[in-house]
Amino acid sequence: MARIVLTAVLVVLLNVLVGCSGVDSGRGQLMPARSSSVVAVKVAMAGEMDIVEQMAVNRQAYQQGLESLVAYYTKTGNNLKLRWAEKELAALDAMPQYNYIIEASLAGPNLKASVSIPEADELYEDALKLEKKGGKLLVIKDNDLLRLALDRYNQLIRKHPSSDKIDDAAYRAGRIYEYFKDYTIALLYYQRAYQWDPQTSLPAKFRAAYILDIRLHRRAEALQLYRQVAKEKVGSEKQIEFAEKRIVEFTESDEGEH
Repeated sequence: MARIVLTAVLVVLLNVLVGCSGVDSGRGQLMPARSSSVVAVKVAMAGEMDIVEQMAVNRQAYQQGLESLVAYYTKTGNNLKLRWAEKELAALDAMPQYNYIIEASLAGPNLKASVSIPEADELYEDALKLEKKGGKLLVIKDNDLLRLALDRYNQLIRKHPSSDKIDDAAYRAGRIYEYFKDYTIALLYYQRAYQWDPQTSLPAKFRAAYILDIRLHRRAEALQLYRQVAKEKVGSEKQIEFAEKRIVEFTESDEGEH
């Protein structure tokens, strides 16, 4: 597994976030942006999964190190360094931390939703409960609960790729990503839903077409899917009517251009 040293990058970002100022703020003790003491490790041959896993390990170790410093300086009464460690820890907590692995991309389009697996069914039900709980208010939603639901849906896809719930999980995940306005990722999950189960009763093709049309402005691709929605009649009556309307509008627009 690749060994990745993130200290230099994190310190540069933290220098900005901490914004040290005032008396005894430790500005002179801040590490330089390019420290000669940091050894760069080559990761050219490492895969994405290896890099991300090692980064998570490093990130956790960095946080634990700062927490240990806070505890040590609290115990020894070194208030000056305690303030530095607490500032750095607070800045680290404030930094965004992304999940770089997108399960629908990693899994590919060729999975088949075919087997009833009790463990997968439990994961799906757990995710569904979290999603409903996180989104039960019409306006204000609990984003952390929705992210937990996403984690469960992605666990299902990763751990049980032959489950007959993978298309359902992909569709539900797509809905959450769409709520977060991660439209490109939402599109991918909707595509996986109908790729993994071509006979799905879920309106995944309509949602994919809608994102391509309204959010990403990729009209040619949207039109293809709208035509499939209109032909297959999968979705609500309003969705099918919307698809038929957009087909007419696209066709008239194309004719007008000629």
